[in-house]
Amino acid sequence: MSASSSAATGARPLAAPTPRLNFQAVAPELYKAQAGINALLHESSLGIQLLELVFLRVSQINGCGFCVDMHTRELLSRGEDLQRINSIVTWPEVDFYDGRERAALNWAERCTRLSQAHPEQQDFEALRPHFSEREMVELTYAIGSINVWNRLCEGFAAPVARKPIKL
Repeated sequence: MSASSSAATGARPLAAPTPRLNFQAVAPELYKAQAGINALLHESSLGIQLLELVFLRVSQINGCGFCVDMHTRELLSRGEDLQRINSIVTWPEVDFYDGRERAALNWAERCTRLSQAHPEQQDFEALRPHFSEREMVELTYAIGSINVWNRLCEGFAAPVARKPIKL
């Protein structure tokens, strides 16, 4: 299959892509502004662990290897259980996540998969028992932010460094 025919069929290449450009170096002021959003989110009452779970799940949906690796490592460094990390791709099918996490993960999926369907009122209402209005806004900003990072890293082919994971 040629490169043009694989692109037309949506087939993925067999080799990892070559990094295209360093977006941080090319537009440092934009990078700094985006990083500033993340810094504010880390100060929110959502909690780092919940944010990292959401960041990981959205990165899985978007197929961002760089971000999946980074957020997996971050969760492990913060003492997250390996089984919960490994199972986040199947979170609706396992009982490893509490109601707050489940509501956040559902909202993250619904707000990320907009081309398939928009969030429904029931998805929004599922947030209410677990989040204040401010936290709902912060959660949605977090989802939007990781989607931006995923697009930057995938669009410019940010490389994933091969290194051991410390458990």
